[in-house]
Amino acid sequence: MTLSYFYDELAQTKTSKKVFLKQMEQIIPWDEWIGIIKPCYYKGERGNKPYDLELMLRIYILQNLYDLSDMRVMTEVIDSRAFSEFCGVDSSNQVPDGDTIGRFRNILVKNGIQKKLFSQVVELLNKKNLILKRGTIVDSTIISSPVIKQKPKG
Repeated sequence: MTLSYFYDELAQTKTSKKVFLKQMEQIIPWDEWIGIIKPCYYKGERGNKPYDLELMLRIYILQNLYDLSDMRVMTEVIDSRAFSEFCGVDSSNQVPDGDTIGRFRNILVKNGIQKKLFSQVVELLNKKNLILKRGTIVDSTIISSPVIKQKPKG
C-alpha cells in the first residue's frame, strides 16, 4: 500500500466532526456574513496581504463552536483533517498565526458583529428544529429538537 492510499482513505472517512461541520457548512449564509464583515476587515493597503476573509471567518466559527483560544484553533486547523477541510486549507502555510486570528476576533467584537452572527446561527438552527449542544471539541454536535409550542401569553 502506498502513502497516497492512506491519504485517500482518511479523506473519505466520515467522522462525527466532519458530519457536524458539513451541517454547519450548509446552514451558515457565507456570502451574507462575508458582506457584513468586509467593510470592517483589513484592506491590505499597507504591510502584509490580508488572509482571505472567508478563511478567517471559518476559523473564527471553529474557534467559537469548539471554545478554542487563538493559538489552539490555529493548531487544530493544522492538525485536524476535518478542520482543515472545513477551512479549505491543505498546508500549514495557509493558516494564520494566533495573533492574526485574535486581531480578526477583535474586529468582530469591536464592531458588534460577533453577537449578530451567532444569534443568526441560533435562529437558523431553530427554524430547522435543531439545537447546538456546545461543549468540548469531542461533543459539539447538532441534534434534532422536538418542536415545542409556546402557550399564548395572557
